[in-house]
Amino acid sequence: MKEKSSAQEKKIEELEARLTSKLAKAKSKAEKAKAKAKAIVAVYRADAEAAKVQAREAAETAQTRAYWAVELAKFQSRRETLEVIHARGFDLTDKIIKAKKHEADARALASSDDDDDDGSKSGAENGEDLDGEEATPEEN
Repeated sequence: MKEKSSAQEKKIEELEARLTSKLAKAKSKAEKAKAKAKAIVAVYRADAEAAKVQAREAAETAQTRAYWAVELAKFQSRRETLEVIHARGFDLTDKIIKAKKHEADARALASSDDDDDDGSKSGAENGEDLDGEEATPEEN
């Protein structure tokens, strides 16, 4: 009986040793999987944060462009009004030139592409009068 009992104890010890070994392996695999998952989560969080920053910057850029588009419309309207008044005989050449400069600045700031700049100047900047005729130096 003692021998049977001793043999059973040995088997139990062997089973416990195997179980302990398998448990250690399982824990090791679980730790590796956990570390890998943490790394993946960190990457996704970083990507999400970068996307968030990018979206914020895009929104700010869009808001700035919208502001300058509105300003451009105001400057164009002002210039057109000045040109109408000028056409009625009032000398507003200086104001119109300034209005065109403001309009060009606003157009550049409202532009979404730097390629939109075709390099053309307004008539007043080219030395032309508002009617398309050459301006004399006294008129400028």
